[in-house]
Amino acid sequence: MDEIDDSRPPMVADAATESAVLQQLITLHPIQVTVAELIREVSGEAPTFRERDAIERAVRDLTGAGLLHDREAFVIPTRAALRFNELLDR
Repeated sequence: MDEIDDSRPPMVADAATESAVLQQLITLHPIQVTVAELIREVSGEAPTFRERDAIERAVRDLTGAGLLHDREAFVIPTRAALRFNELLDR
């Protein structure tokens, strides 16, 4: 994830973060990762509070939308998210 751009409206920045998070989890699938591991995957070894917070919100919002499962400390894409990704790749 690149540095957060203050010139973008919050909705645009949130959507970009959600997209990056979902794409990373689909790329890693079937490997299961924790939120902390996901943060390192997306933001690197020394993420700022702002980056961590943005990724945690993305996980929360994607889970609420039915695109992620956030269970037992692991975050994984749902079957619906994986299937949609397959359709996009065709």
